[in-house]
Amino acid sequence: MPLIAGIDIGNATTEVALAFRDHRATRFVASGIVATTGMKGTRDNIAGVIASLQQALDNTPWSLADVAKICINEAAPVIGDVAMETITETIITESTMIGHNPQTPGGAGIGVGTTIAVHRLAALDEAQFARGWIPLIGEDMDFLEAVWLLNEALDLGINVVAAILKKDDGVLINNRLRRTMPVVDEVTLLEQVPEGVLAVVEVAVAGQVVRVLSNPYGIATFFALTPEETQTIVPVARALIGNRSAVVLKTPQGDVRSRVIPAGKLYISGEKRGGEADVAHGAESIMQAMSSCAPVLDIRGEAGTHAGGMLERVRKVMASLSGHEMSAVHIQDLLAVDTFIPRKVQGGIAGEYSMENAVGIAAMVKSDRLQMQAIASELNVRLKTEVEVGGVEANMAIAGALTTPGCAAPLAILDLGAGSTDAAIINADGRVKSVHLAGAGNMVSLLIKTELGLDDLQLAEEIKKYPLAKVESLFSIRHENGAVEFFRDALSPSVFARVVYIRDGELVPIDSPNSLEKIRLVRRQAKEKVFVTNCLRALRQVSPGGSIRDITFVVLVGGSSLDFEIPQLLTEALAHYGVVAGQGNIRGTEGPRNAVATGLVLACETD
Repeated sequence: MPLIAGIDIGNATTEVALAFRDHRATRFVASGIVATTGMKGTRDNIAGVIASLQQALDNTPWSLADVAKICINEAAPVIGDVAMETITETIITESTMIGHNPQTPGGAGIGVGTTIAVHRLAALDEAQFARGWIPLIGEDMDFLEAVWLLNEALDLGINVVAAILKKDDGVLINNRLRRTMPVVDEVTLLEQVPEGVLAVVEVAVAGQVVRVLSNPYGIATFFALTPEETQTIVPVARALIGNRSAVVLKTPQGDVRSRVIPAGKLYISGEKRGGEADVAHGAESIMQAMSSCAPVLDIRGEAGTHAGGMLERVRKVMASLSGHEMSAVHIQDLLAVDTFIPRKVQGGIAGEYSMENAVGIAAMVKSDRLQMQAIASELNVRLKTEVEVGGVEANMAIAGALTTPGCAAPLAILDLGAGSTDAAIINADGRVKSVHLAGAGNMVSLLIKTELGLDDLQLAEEIKKYPLAKVESLFSIRHENGAVEFFRDALSPSVFARVVYIRDGELVPIDSPNSLEKIRLVRRQAKEKVFVTNCLRALRQVSPGGSIRDITFVVLVGGSSLDFEIPQLLTEALAHYGVVAGQGNIRGTEGPRNAVATGLVLACETD
């Protein structure tokens, strides 16, 4: 029996809907889904297409030889690792000030003095005893020996006001000292800390944060800085905000140099007019310029800036994958969102960083039907089956969404994917209007990774997908909504007192110093910045009157609509406009997934 397959090549997954004709009616028999191979809209997708098709066929009595026709979507790529880069105006300051924030400080208070190797304390002249001294204790010294040397110096009357350690022995040493003083440990580059320079060490009591060294004027007071020097140490002070401990010292060079890499401008070419936006003015300014130039034909960045370099890399990657000249690659849409990015403090002794304002950008390259036709032709040869390029993704998605029980035109859909957000509306006469916008699930993961300072994008993806909890004891956890859950058996010690995400009942610890509240806030804000912003601008563009209030019903489809909180965020946002929104259930069996693949089958049958 001849089968028809609709295949939706997405940025993250490739989905298949398999059907056949029975007495002039279309009967769907199976579905398949695999991870997309290669970048969306390139020949690398072919392996994923074949794998997803085979997966669907494995659930039926048929084989590839029974597939009479395949319809694939027009795939416009959103280049995740290239286009969705976080860009900012970066000021690199080779400062004379360095700071540090260990996780296990000892003692409390503020100590101001001169740095000295701990074994040199006994060699000081008695006339120098009254000066403030801050000993440096290397990793080759046992903490008991260090305690003995420090207590001996205190007994001699040497004014030891603080201590700086390379190892994490801060608490062990502090508990054995004759005098309470701030003890900062985990200074990984202690060998680069010079002797004989002025230093300030601050440790707050448990539950508090440093107050003096997180204030630029506080640092300026201790080191007698000029207004110009005070301006250059702002990144150091910002890096220490919210920390329990800190050490700042002034190196002998005394020279401060800086250079600026500007964020740059974006030049937008529209059908009727052009415009420009300065990235330094933030995401709102960029999106206003995008709206005034719609529909957009191409976007370019200012040469020699972060924005220009990023967009040129987008063109370079797409040109190499498609075989086109770079000048022939056009960016058809762009989503900008305000975010924060950690920037390393130059001269730091333990990888300190400060959070700077930045703008996250997702860029979409204009779909290339010729490239998709080349993929269809190669599939035709390899599978010996008729393969054609179907319609626009959003149009196909609305055809698939209409198979949801209880749905009928007029209707609007929001297709929430990994790389793009699509919207389409169908009126009572069957006319469809659609839009394809950059930015979706991958952009959310990027923002989470950036703002939490994570090294692993996969960890950001997991944080995006699963709810959080804090392990409060070996037998209980507190969920992010405040609910407490108790366990009959003891939990693993590896998760004790850790923030975890809950994946299929498993508690997975998050390797990050951020609190549960901070992680949850960043996650929800990232979803709001991307999905709520994109969905509202998409619906405005497809609405008959340009107003969201002209739309009554919206069906959410696509992989990201399976997220545990995105539908709730969108429902709340759309409720302000009197719009009824909810998850679709494609064909009554697939949930919100498989809408485009199902629509491709239906369009193929109509043809």
